[in-house]
Amino acid sequence: MNWDDESASTDERLVAPAADGEDTAVEAALRPKDLREFVGQERVREQLDLVLKAARARGATADHVLLSGAPGLGKTTLSMIIAAEMGAPIRITSGPAIQHAGDLAAILSSLTEGEVLFLDEIHRMSRPAEEMLYMAMEDFRVDVIVGKGPGATAIPLELPPFTLVGATTRAGLLPPPLRDRFGFTGHMEFYVPAELERVIHRSARLLDVEIDAAGAAEIAGRSRGTPRIANRLLRRVRDYAQVKADGVINRETAAQALDVYEVDGRGLDRLDRAVLTALLKLFGGGPVGLSTLAVAVGEERETVEEVAEPFLVREGLLARTPRGRIATPAAWAHLGLAPPQQATGGPGQPGLFGG
Repeated sequence: MNWDDESASTDERLVAPAADGEDTAVEAALRPKDLREFVGQERVREQLDLVLKAARARGATADHVLLSGAPGLGKTTLSMIIAAEMGAPIRITSGPAIQHAGDLAAILSSLTEGEVLFLDEIHRMSRPAEEMLYMAMEDFRVDVIVGKGPGATAIPLELPPFTLVGATTRAGLLPPPLRDRFGFTGHMEFYVPAELERVIHRSARLLDVEIDAAGAAEIAGRSRGTPRIANRLLRRVRDYAQVKADGVINRETAAQALDVYEVDGRGLDRLDRAVLTALLKLFGGGPVGLSTLAVAVGEERETVEEVAEPFLVREGLLARTPRGRIATPAAWAHLGLAPPQQATGGPGQPGLFGG
């Protein structure tokens, strides 16, 4: 299994309290430890393998690595694998945790030679820290400012060679000077069902759960192309199978369990369906503004925009237009509702979808 845990850390100095200790421990146990175990992302894995092997052959520190892609696709896991492949320790922190240049200077000055620094959500780092990072990445040096005003003095601080692994869900927000300083850039794609089935079978073996091919396919089909979600659903189906069935996961058991947890056949959860239901029933399929839609479902605007919308758009159930959000014909069909006459472009009416 490979997936991203945005807050996970192997460095006790920087780790945040776990929201669920048991689940965090399970996730850590399921993470692949080297590139051979890593499922999916074939192109990124092949390219990264060349980068790491070449660095080891030269006896040098690996180039800085930038990994982009949606949450849950394996960015944190790959950073840990990079450290393991290079035989180096890893330090994990995040962009929002670095609000001042001094925060970054403290981390950089404590790195050891060859250490891997994983900086999650790197696009959310403060601008002063970002500018300090330029020099650290290129020259392995930072200037620490001592004092204020005319009496301030810049003290150069030499850093040991290190590898920065940056991860971002929004690569477009990274300024070009920062993006250009990475020696390798890899974009993580969503997984196809066959790859997720491999992830699920591997995780099931590690969890000592009996699952057949049909059961794995059922879970994979509802996992939204994301290994982290596949793992989470597998654990919930395991719970259902232990309590309601004989402990064996087949298609019927998986489907019944996921229905209990409100994950439908296409992977839509409660929030996804609430957004679509409000869009269809309250606003006739749209167009409707994002803020209005968020109020209708009782969620924050950011939650709807960042959690529900990307998947609904990718599934072809919702579209963003200059006038607002609109439902596609597939959304009406998925919820089993008949679109109003104007949404289908009836006689004499142009409709929302052309015609």
